[in-house]
Amino acid sequence: MKEILIGIIAALFFAFTFILNHSMELDGGSWLWSASLRYFFMLPFLIAIVLYRKNYRQLHNEMKAHPRQWFVWSFVGFVLFYAPLTFAAAYGPGWLVSGTWQFTIVAGVLLAPLFITIIAGQKIRQKIPMISLLISCVILIGILLIQIPHAKSVSTTALLLGIFPVLIAAFAYPLGNRKMMDVCGGRIDTFQRVLGMTIASLPAWIIMAIYAAMTVGFPSSSQLFQSLLVGLSSGVIATTLFFIATDRVRDNQGKLAAVEATQSTEVAFVIIGEMLLLGIPLPTPIALVGLAIIIIGMLLHSYHTMLAAKRNLIAAK
Repeated sequence: MKEILIGIIAALFFAFTFILNHSMELDGGSWLWSASLRYFFMLPFLIAIVLYRKNYRQLHNEMKAHPRQWFVWSFVGFVLFYAPLTFAAAYGPGWLVSGTWQFTIVAGVLLAPLFITIIAGQKIRQKIPMISLLISCVILIGILLIQIPHAKSVSTTALLLGIFPVLIAAFAYPLGNRKMMDVCGGRIDTFQRVLGMTIASLPAWIIMAIYAAMTVGFPSSSQLFQSLLVGLSSGVIATTLFFIATDRVRDNQGKLAAVEATQSTEVAFVIIGEMLLLGIPLPTPIALVGLAIIIIGMLLHSYHTMLAAKRNLIAAK
């Protein structure tokens, strides 16, 4: 239950990504700068936190021991996650991007067979937790209901360019996160892992920024400020909270699916945020039904997680 609450708080801060990215595109800012600036602004804050906690050397040793894995899975978990999201924001509104992004709750469950657990010296391939998958599909139904009223007002091009890049991101984020948890094996904390992944992905962000400077020029002061807000709220606060929650349940696919499903609440936060900040109209009745279904799905995930925890306690006795 505690991990689910942490996940919901993370979703609140993640919501700023979709609202501010859409706002920056409306102001004429390039998605290339929106993507790279977030990680440039994240870096000094994360370095300060890790140095204050006096465990940077441990992170350095971990990255030095597995450089290829750090580079590959940081690229997957950060670059293939955030670059497609910001690209999609250039073509679709925040509700479309954030709604499509919720496919990650199913993607995370479907990734389970890619991971192996060692039990009593034997390698056992993890299985898809079917109950968690079914509950996640209930949440997806709610998300689709939210999308339906808006879809009529969006062109086919906007739908395609606002959806397919996000589907790539939806698989990349949980895959990169889970693979890095396997690489680290609990030897470093969440702040170290987020910093390490940010450092490992820097070459991609630098190349992207150079290309942006050569093609569209430098970012405006407004885009710099909004990117700073995204870096703090989504990059530092939300990512750290979400990674803390997933770290705590990394050995249980059902609980991990429940934590990843908390990201579905972003849709509600984005709708409220865009209403307040960007002036979008009130949701339609069918969209409100969709929100209710999302809440029910989250409650089902919480209930299923509680039952599983009780069964484990009884079995331990």
